Amino acid sequence: MATFVYDGDCAFCSTCARFIERRIPTSAAVVAWQRTDLDALELTVDEAETAVQWVSDERRAAGPDAIAELLIDAGSFWRPAGHVLRSAPVRKLAWPVYRWVARNRDKLPGGTATCALPQAERDRLAG
Repeated sequence: MATFVYDGDCAFCSTCARFIERRIPTSAAVVAWQRTDLDALELTVDEAETAVQWVSDERRAAGPDAIAELLIDAGSFWRPAGHVLRSAPVRKLAWPVYRWVARNRDKLPGGTATCALPQAERDRLAG
């Protein structure tokens, strides 16, 4: 079974994950990295903090590549969008856009100041 891993402490990321759960019929488990066994998925905290992750028996991917895998897995009209996102010209544009969104997620709709903090700082503030 595939797993799509996101940042559960980020309001923007959690909003996106809820959208996926409601609207995109993927067979993958959509889980916050803080609430799953990263070792079992063979992911590090740094990988999980840096980008969303797709982990399956066949493939591992991060960032927009992980989103492409999720869309392909969902089938229907989502599959072509995933293949387009995975194509070389679009990937070349997708990564800078993804990094910009990741750096600015605290300023995007649904984001909070906490979204901008690394996990170690979030843990320190939570006590």
